[in-house]
Formats: sequence, structure tokens, C-alpha cells
Amino acid sequence: MHTLTLRLRPGQDVRQQLAALVQQQHLRAAAVLTCVGSLTQVTLRLANQEGPTVYRGHFEIVSLVGTLAESGSHLHLSVADSTGRTIGGHLLDGNVVYTTAELVLGVLDDVAFEREVDPTFGYRELAVRPAVPAPAKASHKSPKGKK
Repeated sequence: MHTLTLRLRPGQDVRQQLAALVQQQHLRAAAVLTCVGSLTQVTLRLANQEGPTVYRGHFEIVSLVGTLAESGSHLHLSVADSTGRTIGGHLLDGNVVYTTAELVLGVLDDVAFEREVDPTFGYRELAVRPAVPAPAKASHKSPKGKK
């Protein structure tokens, strides 16, 4: 395993930035190791609900957990408001950074995450596979002394 560390800045969307990183780095299997920060807007899909619930104000990130991969990610966020009330659910687009979001991701080199439909409920659920090594890049160097 190796790690990736990033800091999100005010106004950035947590889920969108993570999705962009997954695509840029071609992540096949990663997990959120830690995340701290604050948000001005929280958008979650709460347990057993179909659509999003949006909260506006100032929130501290108390937990961000889940799996990340190009094949699909599954993330849960918990936040606390100024009274300490904590809410959590599925991370959706629309979680806007207030001051910072500091994340450390663990990248798993020996497995690949895939998503397969589980017939029990019809959701695309995690399937873990052995990692297939990336193909070696061919060298295009000319033999010594030739061009």
C-alpha cells in the first residue's frame, strides 16, 4: 500500500475532487484513511432514502470513510454542526469546503475493486479481485549510435 495526501480548498466539492483524483491517478483500489475539515454545505443520501438531503451552515467533518476506484466509489460522510449534532449518510455531489479538507488515501496495490449488481437489492456492490499488473511501456530508444 502507498498513500496519497491532498488538501481541498474553500469552495471545492469533496466528491467531485475525489472522483477527479481517482480518474487522474487511475486508481483501481483505494480507501479513505482519514479526513478532517469543514463544510458550508452538506449533501447526503440518508439511510433508506431515495434522494438527497441538503444542509447549509458550518459543519466539521468528523468522519469520511469508504472505497474508491475507477469502477465506482462508495463513500459515507459524518459531520457535526455548531451544537455537536452529528448526521451522516452517503456522500453525494454538493459537499462544499469551508476552510479546508485534509485527506489521506491508502492505495491498495495488490487488489482491484469492481462493482457488480447484487441481486438481493439490485445495487452495484463491491467485488474484490487480484490486481492485474499494468502493461509495461515499450521503450522507443534507438540502438546506440543509430538514429
